[in-house]
Amino acid sequence: MKQDGFYENVEKIGVMPVVVLEKLEDAVPMGNALTKGGLPAAEVTFRTSAAADCIHAMATKCPDVLVGAGTVLNLDQAKRAVDAGAKFIVSPGFDLEVVDWCLANKIDVIPAGVTPTELTTLVNRGIEVTKFFPAGIYGGIKAIDALASVFVGHRFMPTGGVNADNLRDYLSDKAIIAAGGTWMVKPALFSDGDFTEVERKSAEAAKMVREIRGM
Repeated sequence: MKQDGFYENVEKIGVMPVVVLEKLEDAVPMGNALTKGGLPAAEVTFRTSAAADCIHAMATKCPDVLVGAGTVLNLDQAKRAVDAGAKFIVSPGFDLEVVDWCLANKIDVIPAGVTPTELTTLVNRGIEVTKFFPAGIYGGIKAIDALASVFVGHRFMPTGGVNADNLRDYLSDKAIIAAGGTWMVKPALFSDGDFTEVERKSAEAAKMVREIRGM
């Protein structure tokens, strides 16, 4: 929400790590690695049974991390995520029941929309930032710029197909508030309990954010 500085924080961080955690014991090390790498945020996806517990652990033991829930498909998941400590909700599409509940309860929410019709619905609900997913399949920057020319002032968080090779292009676009990605938090990088690569790849992404945006 504009009034609580959420959008400003997301824009400053520049890259939103989309995190899949299967084990509770990985939550705090992940939060610490992201913080040390300069990306103090995590969109913890609700794809695993450990998601809510991982959000709670990260929210309580990694106070510098902006932790939220991703892949939220319904109101029950949204409520469980917020109860666990999630500061924001992200969806791969949008469910109006979730959107309206978040708005009514002042929970920051970034639903997804990739068509003019979807964006019209969300904009008319008061949504100012939407996820654009999967960005690579739905036209990437060209599609975002076409939508931004009509939905003036609206911002986008592309996710899906964003990586270290094209991050610079995405972050250079003024319509893009931040980019979501998994390349710095892929499970294979920390499957042995070592989060060194997570920290290193996060640092590389954070450096690019600073170079492009001066933040």
